[in-house]
Amino acid sequence: MSEPEIRASIKELIETYSDNYLLTPFDPANPVVKLHEPTFGADEIWEALDSLFTTQVTMGEKVRRFEKEFGEYHGFANSMMVNSGSSANLLAIAALTNPTYPARLLPGDEIIVPALSWSTTIWPLVQHGLVPVFVDVDPATLNINPKEIERAISDKTRGVMLVHVYGNPCDMTPIVDIVKRHNLLLIEDCCEALGAAYGGKPVGSFGQIGTFSFYFSHHMTTLEGGMCVTGDHDSAELMRVLRAHGWVRDTEDQERILKKHPEFDPKFLFVNVGYNLRATELQGGFGYQQLGKLKGFVDVRTDNAKYWRKELGNLGDFFNFQEETDGGVHSWFGYPMAVKEEAPFKSIELCDFLNLHNIETRPIVAGNITKQPAMQYHDYRVVGDLANCDYVMRNGFTFGNHQAVDHPAREYISETVKSFLGERGLL
Repeated sequence: MSEPEIRASIKELIETYSDNYLLTPFDPANPVVKLHEPTFGADEIWEALDSLFTTQVTMGEKVRRFEKEFGEYHGFANSMMVNSGSSANLLAIAALTNPTYPARLLPGDEIIVPALSWSTTIWPLVQHGLVPVFVDVDPATLNINPKEIERAISDKTRGVMLVHVYGNPCDMTPIVDIVKRHNLLLIEDCCEALGAAYGGKPVGSFGQIGTFSFYFSHHMTTLEGGMCVTGDHDSAELMRVLRAHGWVRDTEDQERILKKHPEFDPKFLFVNVGYNLRATELQGGFGYQQLGKLKGFVDVRTDNAKYWRKELGNLGDFFNFQEETDGGVHSWFGYPMAVKEEAPFKSIELCDFLNLHNIETRPIVAGNITKQPAMQYHDYRVVGDLANCDYVMRNGFTFGNHQAVDHPAREYISETVKSFLGERGLL
C-alpha cells in the first residue's frame, strides 16, 4: 500500500472506532452520569496522529493556527497558547511582574481575589511575591462581590484577579468602574468560562489579560492546554518571550529585536527570563478542531441548566441555585447547587446518594481557599468574614453538565434528587 492509502485506511478505522466505541451513551437500564465525557472524536485523534506521522510535534503551525482562530472567534487581538490553564495564570502574572512591564507589580503589592477560587488562581500571585487579599462572593451568582472589592482596597492594592465561577460572568460594569477609578490592573481567570459573555462582550476582554483552560473536563479540550489573551500588543509580545525560555523566536517583532543584537544567532537570542510553557502541535490541532464545536457544547450545557432549573426550582426549601448574572451569558461549566443550612439533611448525604446511583459529584471549585492547609505557608489578607464562601464550601456541589448529558441523563439526575427527598418524606 502507498503512504496515502495507508493514511486513508487508518483514518477510516479511527472514524469507525470513534463512532462505535469512543463514547458511552447514557443507558437508562444501567444509568451512569460522569462529571465529564470526552468532547473529542475522530477529527481530533486524526489531527494528533497527523502530527506524529509528520514528526512535527513541538509548537508550530498548528498552534499558531489555533491561536489565530481562537482570537478571531472571540474577537481577541492577541492569543498565546500555553500547556495548561494554570500555566496561563502563571504567564499572566509573570508578565505583570516583569521588570520590562510598565508600572509592574512589585513584591508586597496586594491583589484582590475571591476566596471562592481555584488553587492556581492564587499560586502565581504568591510565587511572584504578591499578597492575595481575599473577599467574599455574592451568594446568588457565586462571583466576587463588587462591594467587597471596594471595601478591600488599601494603599497597597494594585490589582483585582477575578474568577468567572462555573462560567457565570462577573458583574463587570461596577468592577470595571472600580478598577478605573482606583487605577488598578484587572486580570480575568476565565478557565471555567469558555463561551460566557457580559454586555455582549466575551469574558477575557475586560481586563489587561484574560486566561482560559482547555483541560479534558472543560467546555472544549486540547487534553491539557490554555490560552492568554490581551488587547495590548506589548503585553502579548512579553508573554511570547516569557512563554518560551526568554527568547525572541516566537515574537511578532522579531526582526526589529534582532537588528538591535546582530552579534547573536537569531535562533538563540534571549532578552528576558522565561519558562517552557509551550503547547504541542497535537494540542494545537485538537484546538482548532474543537473550536468549531464549542457553541454546540455550550448550547447543550445551557439547555440542561434550564431544564434542571425548571425541574428542581420548586425545591427552594432545600436548595440554593446559582443565578445567572444580570446582563451576562452563562456557559454552565456545571450546575452548582447548595443545600440550605436549615435543610433536614447535609450535602454529603445527598452527594453520597447520587454517587451510589452512579451520578458523580464534586465540590464547587476549591471552596474557601483560605481554609486549605497550603495557605498557612503564605502571606495573605482577608477582608470580611467570608461567610458566603464558607457556606458554599460546606454545602455546595455540582454534578455533570456537559455535551454528553442528553435528556434521559438529565431526567435521571433530577429524578434521583427527588427520590432522595422522597425517601426522607420531604416530597
